[in-house]
Amino acid sequence: MKARVKWVEQASFLGETESGHAVLMDGSPTAGGRNLGPRPMEMLLIGAGGCTSFDVVSILKKSRQEISDCYVELQAERAEIDPKVFTKIHMHFVVKGKDIKPEVVEKAIKLSAEKYCSASIMLGQTATITHDFEVIQEC
Repeated sequence: MKARVKWVEQASFLGETESGHAVLMDGSPTAGGRNLGPRPMEMLLIGAGGCTSFDVVSILKKSRQEISDCYVELQAERAEIDPKVFTKIHMHFVVKGKDIKPEVVEKAIKLSAEKYCSASIMLGQTATITHDFEVIQEC
C-alpha cells in the first residue's frame, strides 16, 4: 500500500491514496489551519471505524442477517502530553434490520476487534478499546 501527502498551504495537506482517491486534511485555526478538512487524528479514528464497520457488515451478511443499516459512533481520548496518542477509544455499534440476532452482532464485533480489523488492532497497542452495541429490530 502506498500513499502520498502533500503540503498545500498553511496547515493544509492533501492525502492521495494508491487507489486514486484524495482527501484534504487541515489543522485547527489555533494551529494555523483554516478548518478546511478533518484533522489527521480524526482521519485515523474514522479509518478505524471504517475498517471495523466493513468487517461487521461483511460478517453479518455472511451470517444471513437482514441488516438495513449499520453504523459505529466512536469516542476517543488522547494523552495530554506529546505524543498525544489515543489512550481510550469506545465504539458503539448500531445495527438495524429484520430478525437481527444480538448474539450474531456481538460475535461479528468480537471477530473484527480480535482478528480482522488491522486498524483497531494496531490502535489497541496504545489505547484501551471498548465496544458495545444496540440492535434496532424492524418489521
